[in-house]
Amino acid sequence: MCKIRERFATDSAGRRTAVLLGLEEYENLLQALEELESLKAYDAAKSSADEVIPLDQALAEIEECR
Repeated sequence: MCKIRERFATDSAGRRTAVLLGLEEYENLLQALEELESLKAYDAAKSSADEVIPLDQALAEIEECR
């Protein structure tokens, strides 16, 4: 991941109120967030005590409900 070059918007007292990012940096952050969410979901699924079923069976059950 590239180094983020953020800029800040400030209020009249000089307090930071917003962050400005380049579009590419913003998109990279969104992509990294999506990957992190996927990893968290994977970890949660692996640590759960739910019954494991094959993908083909899961897809067939989903189709039956439609």
